[in-house]
Amino acid sequence: MIWLVLGVLLWSAAHLFKRVAPELRATWGEKGKGPIALALLVSLVLMVVGYRMADGAVFWGRSPMLAGINNLLMLVSIYFFAASGMKTRITAKVRHPQLTGVKVWALGHLIVNGDVPSFILFGGLMIWAVLEVVLINKIEPDWKKPTEFSTGKEIGAAVGTVLVFGVIAMIHIWLGYNPFG
Repeated sequence: MIWLVLGVLLWSAAHLFKRVAPELRATWGEKGKGPIALALLVSLVLMVVGYRMADGAVFWGRSPMLAGINNLLMLVSIYFFAASGMKTRITAKVRHPQLTGVKVWALGHLIVNGDVPSFILFGGLMIWAVLEVVLINKIEPDWKKPTEFSTGKEIGAAVGTVLVFGVIAMIHIWLGYNPFG
């Protein structure tokens, strides 16, 4: 389980670095993007390998109802990511759509996976996302809301959400985790 914990900690540290130590990160300039990207890649590998290897107490298991709730939350989560990139209407109401997507994703996975490794992975990433939002809002309290939207972008975000959900579901099935029960 140590690899999983290290992966979540490295992911959090790499992302929080520019919020916690902005002056130090600024001194790295453009050359700092490489080491940060490498740290994030290593953290992803550690989280995937660590989660697949981890064993821990199980407090509840999957059920069709929980899988259905998770899938609905996954659609919402993916939509937040799509909305962020396409600047849809929801981005005028939600300041951090990608981080909100991470929180919804983590919540969905916590609902359907009631074991200790899932608490560490999904709970840890949810804590990171909450902390990131708090720090961004503290450092940059002013928020300029988007004001221009198009129907095409709204439709594109919805279609993209369904397509990405399908790809993610296929990857989960390929890895042995059927999201449909």
